[in-house]
Amino acid sequence: MRGTPVRRILLPASSLQALVENGLGAMKKSHHEYIHVDLRPAFADSLDIDKAFEEGHEQENRWDYLLGYGPTASVIAVEPHSAKQKEISAVIKKQVCAKEQLAPQLTPNARIAAWFWVASGKVHIANTERAIRRLEQHGIKFVHKMLMRKDLPIPQADGRSRGQ
Repeated sequence: MRGTPVRRILLPASSLQALVENGLGAMKKSHHEYIHVDLRPAFADSLDIDKAFEEGHEQENRWDYLLGYGPTASVIAVEPHSAKQKEISAVIKKQVCAKEQLAPQLTPNARIAAWFWVASGKVHIANTERAIRRLEQHGIKFVHKMLMRKDLPIPQADGRSRGQ
């Protein structure tokens, strides 16, 4: 199954290859609820990067998941996390750390099409332009309680996907 999206962006010799699971298998079952039920079968593979990078990075911020979206063969990153105003900086730090941790594991042209923050509880974020702009500057999209098809990268005429 080397051809699935997450497997394809990892270097063949990456230790992460062995941790990639089919479908949403790498996601905690309780986190499946953050993905719309109709969308779940569209994911070809997944990787729990929080778990993968835990050893040696215990004190660092770690993003939760990479998911391979089958229809566009793209990889997205999903972070279920409490949605409080004060957590914006923590989520940004998680993304920065994830990029650093993943860099030596990825193929030269690897791309994560989109980074999503999904609220793991009640939303306590003021929908202010400043808060949204901070997330957007880092390429993170806050999708409230659930990731929906409309949030995902859409295919272009040339077959590539465009992140939103």
